[in-house]
Amino acid sequence: MRLALLLLLAAAALAGCSVFPVSEASQTHSDTSSPAAPTTTTTTKLTLPPRPREIRLDKVNPCTVLTKDQRAALSLDTTPSPYTDTELKARACTIRGTYSGQVARLALVTTEGAELWISDEAQNTAKVIAVVGFPALEVRTPGLDTLCNVEVDVADGQFLDVMFRDGGGAAPIPQDDLCLGAQRVAEAAMTSLSGGH
Repeated sequence: MRLALLLLLAAAALAGCSVFPVSEASQTHSDTSSPAAPTTTTTTKLTLPPRPREIRLDKVNPCTVLTKDQRAALSLDTTPSPYTDTELKARACTIRGTYSGQVARLALVTTEGAELWISDEAQNTAKVIAVVGFPALEVRTPGLDTLCNVEVDVADGQFLDVMFRDGGGAAPIPQDDLCLGAQRVAEAAMTSLSGGH
C-alpha cells in the first residue's frame, strides 16, 4: 500500500513539473511569433559526446560558409544577407529559397558553447545527433513549429547555429521536414568548414 501511495505521489509531482518558453532566441531578427502554452519536460539530462577536433569560428564569415554550389543544392537561391543576431550575440547570415519557400540562417556563436541548449534554463526539446562527425543537437522550441534548429558543437565555447524555417509559402512545411532541412544545411556548412568543399 505504501509503495502504491509513493508511486501516486511521484506521478503527481511529475505531472506538476512544467516550463514556460523563453524569448525565441533561435528566431531571425524579422520573425514574430506568439508564446506557446506550457509544456511538460522530462528530467533526463542530455550530454554532448566529445568532438573529433576543434573548428574555431572567430574569423569565419557566415555568408561564405556555404558555397554557391551548396546553396543551389539546398534550393537556397537568394544572395546571402549578413546581420548580427542580438539574441545569440553572433555574426549571422540569412539565405532564402525563392521557389522552395524555405529560409536558412547560419549564426557563428563564439561567446558560449552548445551546452546552452541543454542547460537547466533551456526550455525546448533537444536530441543529440551527429553532423559530419561532430556532436550536435536538434532543437525544437515549444509553440514554434514553423522552424527547427541544429546546434553543432565545433569548439570549446563556440557552436554553429543553423535555423531552417518555413518562409510562408503556399503549403506549410511540416516541422519534421524543417528539421531534416536544418540537418542538411548543417552538414553542408560543416563540410565547408572542415575544408571538404
